Amino acid sequence: MGVAVFSFLVIFLLVGSAGLILFYREAMLQRIAAVTTQRTRPRGIKGAIHETGAQLTSVVERFERVLPRSEAEVSIVRQRLIRAGIREESAVRIFYGAKIVTPLVLCLLFLITGIGHYSPVFFYLVALGVGFMVPDFWLTNRIKKRQSRITIGLPDALDLLVICVEAGLSLDQAVSRTAEELKITRPELSDELGIVALEQAAGRPRGEAWKSLANRTDVEAVRNLVSVLVQSEKFGTSIARTLRVHSDTLRVQRKQRVEEQAAKTTVKLVFPLVFFIFPSIFVVTLGPAILIMIESFKKFFHQ
Repeated sequence: MGVAVFSFLVIFLLVGSAGLILFYREAMLQRIAAVTTQRTRPRGIKGAIHETGAQLTSVVERFERVLPRSEAEVSIVRQRLIRAGIREESAVRIFYGAKIVTPLVLCLLFLITGIGHYSPVFFYLVALGVGFMVPDFWLTNRIKKRQSRITIGLPDALDLLVICVEAGLSLDQAVSRTAEELKITRPELSDELGIVALEQAAGRPRGEAWKSLANRTDVEAVRNLVSVLVQSEKFGTSIARTLRVHSDTLRVQRKQRVEEQAAKTTVKLVFPLVFFIFPSIFVVTLGPAILIMIESFKKFFHQ
């Protein structure tokens, strides 16, 4: 009798444990994830900065619903954020929240410093307008910097692709290998090429993956590269030779841009020469003569 009761209790506990595991598995996983993230969260100053940034982000996200917007506008903003290298799901909400928070912060600064007392309407209107446009200016600046870094690093990436292709790798494998090698020196290109490799591994056609790269970056050099690769694949020419020629062309174009900027420096130097250097030269050269003339006129009139 005792053995039967003990067996019944053991079976009951096993069945109950299995039921708990099956029905509360998701809750348990969430708790485990919360504990592990708390343990792996950086401590000290980095942890405080991380927590402060997360809190500020959550506060900014709450203001994003204030602005009315359409789906077309949201898609344009999301595309600009992707071109800036920002792909988080909450990036659009943070962007629209910043367009509300920044004017309020500027108005608060004007109120604290007392600048707004001179002309309240003018200064507060300027704060609202400038604060509303600051996120757009910041995003545009970040996009330009990222595009510039991609343009500068593209010849090096093409050289690595040529080496990998000539070593016997396919173009898809060469792209993946190049993305790994450029993580430290060219993180922007590594990110974009990594996405291309993932899209091709997922089964997307090679031409569409490269065209998506051109649309994401919006860089003229990348668009030219994509068109060259598509034509090379279409006509069956050597990919390694095509990449090498295109890499040399990009380097020649970069050298020409540098020479063009160097030639423009003579014209750009005219303005600082006229407004800053020439006045000081006039003072040094003509100052003593003017003083002598003033002393001579004083003696003449006193006589």
